[in-house]
Amino acid sequence: FQKRMNLMKTLSFLQSGIKKFVLVITLGLLSTSIHANANSKEEPPFKEQSILIALLLDTSNSMDGLIDQAKSQLWKIVNELSKAQCDDSSRPNIKIALYEYGNDRLLSSEGYIRQVSGLTDDLDLVSERLFGLTTRGGNEYCGYVIKTSLAQLDWTTSDADLKMIFIAGNEPFTQGTVPFKVACTSAQQKGIVVNTIYCGNYTEGINTEWKKGADLTGGTYMSIDQDERTVYVATPFDDQLTHLNMQLNETYVYYGASGASKQNLQSRQDANALKYGKSNEVERAISKSSHVYKNSSWDLVDASKDNDKVLDDAKTQDLPKEMKGMSIEQRKGYIKVKAGQRKKIQDDIQLLSVKRQEYIVSQSKGDDKKMLDVVMIKSIRDQAKVKKLNWK
Repeated sequence: FQKRMNLMKTLSFLQSGIKKFVLVITLGLLSTSIHANANSKEEPPFKEQSILIALLLDTSNSMDGLIDQAKSQLWKIVNELSKAQCDDSSRPNIKIALYEYGNDRLLSSEGYIRQVSGLTDDLDLVSERLFGLTTRGGNEYCGYVIKTSLAQLDWTTSDADLKMIFIAGNEPFTQGTVPFKVACTSAQQKGIVVNTIYCGNYTEGINTEWKKGADLTGGTYMSIDQDERTVYVATPFDDQLTHLNMQLNETYVYYGASGASKQNLQSRQDANALKYGKSNEVERAISKSSHVYKNSSWDLVDASKDNDKVLDDAKTQDLPKEMKGMSIEQRKGYIKVKAGQRKKIQDDIQLLSVKRQEYIVSQSKGDDKKMLDVVMIKSIRDQAKVKKLNWK
């Protein structure tokens, strides 16, 4: 009997131990599962993102080809930026800044550097200033111009934004009183990526420290043939797109003290684009049909989307002739019609642009030249992935 009692106690003890063991294992597995599920949750998408690009161009004597490429490829680069999509399917804001350096027309006391335009979404202004650039011999101080752009531009502090500097030139990256390592380290600390574009032989750019400048910020080192001419492919859709661009211009309604001059600026940039051929004019038309082309500061159609009071507040003397005698309700009706017309024209341009691009791809020989637009677009796409931006 005593042996039986001892055996039962032993069994009871073992059962209790097994239960505790099972409970501990179960709780452990449950905790691990909860922790794993918490870690497996996708991070929330970034909201209200921006792409900020500062383009620093060497305008010394030898850089005519570089400036020519920038002028002829601006709208192609803008069109690529317009396709960027945030993780939540919204579109990022796009702002571009422009600097010139290395031109002896500029003040030596300021490092032969000039801010041509600050970070802005006014793309007509960027185009106007870009087309105003001319070259002349000087000293090219890369570290100095990077440091200046960091200090002067209104960079955001959001980690969600893609902030990039593209600096292009052909003299050693080490010139000037500001060490490039100091300038690039400062950029890296602010979350700004420095991408370097050497105008010349790839190996020579490495030997003159252009690659090291990019490496310090996780940027991309590239080289281009600055004397290569931009080649456009004529397509069966170009005439129709040109006609649609003319119709699109008719939907703009200026207001404000500078409204009329801003509308003239728009026309001048159409003409500047045409200087590089009809295909480039079409590239600009496609840009004007996208969300990145904004003119709220002078156009009532864009402005009324942002502020429904703008039509009430607009001064009669600052309106075009056809609107001067209108009541507030008549103004609203007039702008509503213009907005509808613009939306349809922009949609038509976007549809044709897809067909145009398909045609260009079909005619392409697949031998992309080492040119400014090609290297910039590639690095933008690559670095945008970190910010969950994509091109679908």
